[in-house]
Amino acid sequence: MTGVDRGFRFLVAAHAVSAYGTYLNLIALSLFSYEITGTALGVGAVMAVRLLSGVTAGLAAGALASRVTRRTVMVGTDLAQTLAMVVLALGAPDTPLWVLLGAVVVLGAGNTFFNVALRSAVPVLVGQDSRARANGVLVTARSVATVLGFASAAPVIALGGFGVAFALNGASFAVSAAAVLVLRPRTDDGPVDDAPEAPPEQGGTGSPGARGGWLRRRGAGLGRVAGPGRVAGLAGALLGMIALRGLDALASASHNVALPLAAHAAEPSDPAVFMTRFWSAWAVGTLLAHQVLKRRSQGTSWGERAFAVGTCAMSFCFVAAFTGLPAPALTAAAVAAGFADGWTEIVYTSRLQAAPDRQRARLFGLSATAEQSGFALGTMAAAAALEVLPALAVVGVFHGAAVCGALLLLLFHHRSTAKNHSPTGEDRSQHSPAGEGEGEDEHGTSTGASQLPGP
Repeated sequence: MTGVDRGFRFLVAAHAVSAYGTYLNLIALSLFSYEITGTALGVGAVMAVRLLSGVTAGLAAGALASRVTRRTVMVGTDLAQTLAMVVLALGAPDTPLWVLLGAVVVLGAGNTFFNVALRSAVPVLVGQDSRARANGVLVTARSVATVLGFASAAPVIALGGFGVAFALNGASFAVSAAAVLVLRPRTDDGPVDDAPEAPPEQGGTGSPGARGGWLRRRGAGLGRVAGPGRVAGLAGALLGMIALRGLDALASASHNVALPLAAHAAEPSDPAVFMTRFWSAWAVGTLLAHQVLKRRSQGTSWGERAFAVGTCAMSFCFVAAFTGLPAPALTAAAVAAGFADGWTEIVYTSRLQAAPDRQRARLFGLSATAEQSGFALGTMAAAAALEVLPALAVVGVFHGAAVCGALLLLLFHHRSTAKNHSPTGEDRSQHSPAGEGEGEDEHGTSTGASQLPGP
């Protein structure tokens, strides 16, 4: 397979619509929470409830995936979030606090459940060989949705009020749910009760008989179970990446909290323009990362090393953005940060997707918990630190912690790789039974290496 199919792109486009609504709603919900509670502490409490519900959902995502199909999870969470936003839209501006809290619980948990289901379903949707490119398409769509959502929040709220903003967000979730219902993608490996019966393949992807062929493809090489001697290496590598991802989220919270301060300092008359310009440049960088990675499809798969190096690069670029650079240099730093952000997202997601189907939902659930916990903790700690320290110092310390974590992962990766070789330098896999290591990476999971970017 040389790329992702049209059906998957339709699904991603619909998801991008819901992501646009989500990012628009992040601003609208923050302002609305302030109107309801009347205090900054109240806004923080509402956001904390949302994050806590997402963390809890991450812990439960693996168990849920073992009971229902991922497609059911995606549709159910989209419909639940649609209902929550309709309730807020109809009740604004007289919504009781308990209704607001109930809505943010649904939004936090629903977002986590949907993303875990979608990420873990990608190898089934497009095949293992195309998962890196599919992840690139997802990252690109999300980046564009981020910029458009943030940029349009102010005019939407100014012209239509919170009710219109919430209604748009609800409609965006409805679009996503409708797309999944119409396309009926096969999201789980093996027989699924509610999956449509797959007819024989007919012609190419463009033939009428192949309509929805991508929906039913199980995905080649979904990852064989690692041998007994390699399970520890697999677990250690993946847990190390997940831990670093959580630390990266903690560091990212610092620049998200500090960026409005930098915007007011740089352009006090119109800080929104500064923010839009910065995040637009960041989105361009993520798009470039997808374009680069999808062209480097030869060789072995990228894994811990590429992820750790990308995390270091991203941290350095975000710290540089707070050093008072002139506008052209600041734009370049934002583009570079976006490139590293997109790079790490694609590499990280593709690596977790190399795990067997039954393990993927649990891994992504654990990842969601680590990411949201890190971001929540980072948001609170960075906000407190910014009361007494300059933005550069706070961002530098937080991202410095991420760099230290990345260096530890590199050290772990180097030592693990060294143990996989004999004292004479001969790879241990040469002594395994014939065919045992074929098609697997050094941690024993099928990676679909022929279509993943190589070092």
